[in-house]
Amino acid sequence: MDDRVKKQSKLLPLKAFNFLIYGTMVIFTSFFQLYLQDAGMNKSEIGSLMALGPLVSLFANPFWMKWSDRLQNTRRTLLIMMTGTLLLIQFVFHAGTYRMVYLAMILFFFFQSPMFAQSNTLILGYTANQPKRFGSFRNWGSIGWAVVAVSAGMVIDRLGISRLSFLVTGILVLAIGTVLLLPPLKAASETPPIRLRGLAQFVMNRYFVAFILLGIVVSVPNVMNNTFMSLYIAELGGSKTMVGLAVFLSSFLEVAVLFLFHRYLKRSLTTLIGCLGLVSVLFCVRWLLMAGASHPLEVAFIQIMHCITFGGYFYVGIQVVSQLVPPVHRAAAQSVFTLTWSGISGVIGSLAGGWLYQNFGGAAMYNMGFMMALAGAAGFGIMWYWLRSQGHHPKTNIPEEEFEDM
Repeated sequence: MDDRVKKQSKLLPLKAFNFLIYGTMVIFTSFFQLYLQDAGMNKSEIGSLMALGPLVSLFANPFWMKWSDRLQNTRRTLLIMMTGTLLLIQFVFHAGTYRMVYLAMILFFFFQSPMFAQSNTLILGYTANQPKRFGSFRNWGSIGWAVVAVSAGMVIDRLGISRLSFLVTGILVLAIGTVLLLPPLKAASETPPIRLRGLAQFVMNRYFVAFILLGIVVSVPNVMNNTFMSLYIAELGGSKTMVGLAVFLSSFLEVAVLFLFHRYLKRSLTTLIGCLGLVSVLFCVRWLLMAGASHPLEVAFIQIMHCITFGGYFYVGIQVVSQLVPPVHRAAAQSVFTLTWSGISGVIGSLAGGWLYQNFGGAAMYNMGFMMALAGAAGFGIMWYWLRSQGHHPKTNIPEEEFEDM
């Protein structure tokens, strides 16, 4: 019993790390747009700047995954990434010209964008012998995201948006300190490499391709909202505290929603696709409500739907990939799903959202999101009908030698 207590106490910094690193990132993703607007950037410029994050992540994630494997030390890799993020954030906040801001942001995102994936790998390394404990540590990240968001809003209202850099820097330094307190760990990433020859085996699957394309259509408006919600609240007269409240409400029920999906959702493919159609309809409702909002408090409460829409889509989407793709290709297929949902959609959503907001206003941006979500819902409805009438018959007769060559 004493040994168990000592082991758990040694991993207390891991909980603090997840709380702080997610807290750092929620400050940056939720309030940085307000800082840029205060510095004189318009919506289109802000959108193009934020699009750099998902664009750079397409190259940064494989780079840091490779270096983590080479170093055989996830903790050291994460410390390098966090140190680089800490140094580059200073250049971002103190750059004198737009050109310098863009250059600093490219370098910043190179270190920062893969940090969540590496933090999950770190947790897996410390909980290798007790995989069920992963969720208990990861949940501290969700708590940090929600609590720091609402707290930071009140602090920024008091100190002013120009002091945002001090808040981000302070919490990031504390996060680095928690990693230094962790016991040594040598664990390489166990994520298998994506091989192009392997990709061809499931890219030809028409249902998988339809699922990926519809996912992009549905996720682009979600990116628009994530990027510009804080500016929309400010435009309606809301304070930084209201922005923090909106972010808090968008995440505080996420764990409960995921638990319910995991517990009660039937795993048949037709049920899963039908569920994606229903989630897309909820996205339609959400964007219509946002387009018609006239008070910042309305926007904040509408964000509660994020727990069901985003959390539900991503969870169900992972289950759909597992149903559509043979086991030997599932890791690669999941990577493609994540790549398109957060990477490609992130670039399109930030750029298109900035252009729409700048030229036609926030309500028009959300109305466009409604139409895209409606198209996604219709697409999933058609896909559900085809699966129900024709069934899904994946090719399972691929020779084993072909797997070995991939």
